[in-house]
Amino acid sequence: MKTDKRWIKNILTEAAACKVRMPWERGLRREAFIASRAVATKPVRQVAPPKHLIRAVG
Repeated sequence: MKTDKRWIKNILTEAAACKVRMPWERGLRREAFIASRAVATKPVRQVAPPKHLIRAVG
């Protein structure tokens, strides 16, 4: 049985030249972008401890 290596080579070169993003590529990139944007815009809050946990100094 003969294998057509020229056909396989053409398929590999066309696949390497393809500039279309596949759906699974977009997902990870999009998640990383959203996470970085959420970190950049999330305000830092200072939370005071409950009063019953604070020792009275005196």
